[in-house]
Amino acid sequence: MKQLLTRNLFFVAALLPACAPVAVAATGDSRAQESGYEKTAPTQSEQPGSDAWITTKVKADLLATKDVPGMDLKVETVNGVVSLSGHVGTQDEADRAVAVARGIEGVTRVDSTGIVVGHGNKSH
Repeated sequence: MKQLLTRNLFFVAALLPACAPVAVAATGDSRAQESGYEKTAPTQSEQPGSDAWITTKVKADLLATKDVPGMDLKVETVNGVVSLSGHVGTQDEADRAVAVARGIEGVTRVDSTGIVVGHGNKSH
């Protein structure tokens, strides 16, 4: 259990620098606008700071959940809508991943259409 907690903390710490531009953009800092961050974002969120937190929390919880291949799932959040994509071995794994995402505060909906069931389709 301690090893799992340590792994999750390292994961969250690794994600924080990636979330920083989103948090800066959320504050309306002109430097974020000048950097082009807002221009290059594929989708605009009305709550980028909250979305970054939701994404980080969902990913960390997926990694901590038994029988969910958290490393094989991508998590994106826009306006509280979490999109999961990637490969899982079974429908039960997909269902557990969706349940984990739904359990996070701030999540308004979970889109799991990007999840592919069955490792036979996995392309690495």
